[in-house]
Amino acid sequence: MAHKNIKKNVLFLSSLSILFLLPSFLFAQASSCIACHKELEEELLQPVEAFPLDIHNQVGLGCESCHGGNPREEDIDLAKDQTFRGKPERKDIPKFCASCHADVNYMKSFNPSIRVDQLSLYWTSWHGQLLKKGDQKVAVCTDCHAVHGIQKGTHPKSWTFPWNIPETCGRCHSDKEHMAGYKISTTQEAEYRESVHAHALFDKKDLSAPVCNDCHGNHGAVPPEVTSIAQVCRQCHLSPGKLFSDSPHKRAFDEMEISECEACHGNHRIDPPTDEMLGTGEKGVCAQCHDEGSQAFQVASQMREMILDLSGKIEKAEDLLSRAFQKGVEVSDPRYQLNEVNTLLVMIRDLTHGLSLESIEEKVKEADQKAAGVISQGEEALREARRRRTGLVITLIFIFLLAIGLFLKIRRKTKK
Repeated sequence: MAHKNIKKNVLFLSSLSILFLLPSFLFAQASSCIACHKELEEELLQPVEAFPLDIHNQVGLGCESCHGGNPREEDIDLAKDQTFRGKPERKDIPKFCASCHADVNYMKSFNPSIRVDQLSLYWTSWHGQLLKKGDQKVAVCTDCHAVHGIQKGTHPKSWTFPWNIPETCGRCHSDKEHMAGYKISTTQEAEYRESVHAHALFDKKDLSAPVCNDCHGNHGAVPPEVTSIAQVCRQCHLSPGKLFSDSPHKRAFDEMEISECEACHGNHRIDPPTDEMLGTGEKGVCAQCHDEGSQAFQVASQMREMILDLSGKIEKAEDLLSRAFQKGVEVSDPRYQLNEVNTLLVMIRDLTHGLSLESIEEKVKEADQKAAGVISQGEEALREARRRRTGLVITLIFIFLLAIGLFLKIRRKTKK
């Protein structure tokens, strides 16, 4: 009976596989394009090898959908009829792709929610503007999406899947020879891979972490303007962006044309923010603009001192609770309270973007009170552990003396 069930399952799975591959199989049999290109080599063979997994093939489109011609004719001259368009010139690729992708009614038949403004956006990008001027080294559709093996953007092997985008952009932007003459750095990809964003994307597999197109755009890709960088960062970092926009820095940065968030955090290589960045220490960014003795210099020092003091109290509380827990004392309640203190510390660090010393002092006061309470509970937990240990020692001594007494009494009776 079990053997029959296994056989049925195998036949069922085989049927599903055949149904899944059937469109590609039938297309391969019916298309003279495939039959002919199978006999060719290298570049002309590549479409045959790549197209079975292409998104266009998966929705039922064939070679003739893009290149025209009659794939049912075996004679090459007859196959290349009046509709045959062949391979487009590089400068014509955006319009070539847009003949379908900018057609609202046509694209609705495949995906009602798909965007159809890619071409108009492309002409606003630096790539598109340079292409219009005759520069054919700039990126066109096929440089970012591939040619015959185009995958849906949600497919992990797609060139436009989040963790593949840095490599996709880097094919051009990391190539010194290709970028020669543009006066653009070619270290962006390498710097990005060292950043906190790349750590979240590649190590933690956080697909919401920003990649190139999240900051620069995709089809309409341009470098963000100096005055708009805070708005770009705010797409993810809403709270610090709002605080910065309301701070005295905003007006000063606009007047001096300083690039807001980037001035302190960098751009492609954004290191994890630390408390050392705040204040006037060796790694403090405030000292880059503010002279020693100035009011801003003193405010920066005060903010850092308050944060470091609170961090020290949190570390002390954590140490006390850990030692008490190792000694067997229940500390879940004070640990929960310590989490609240840590949350307040995160809020205080965020408030530094607004430069309001009063707001920071208010939150620090609240956090200090809670931290003091946790420290007190941690110290009490350690005292409880000592009391338990003392009680255990006394109990063991009593049991030991009792055992000796019983031993002596038994021995005396035995002698009698």
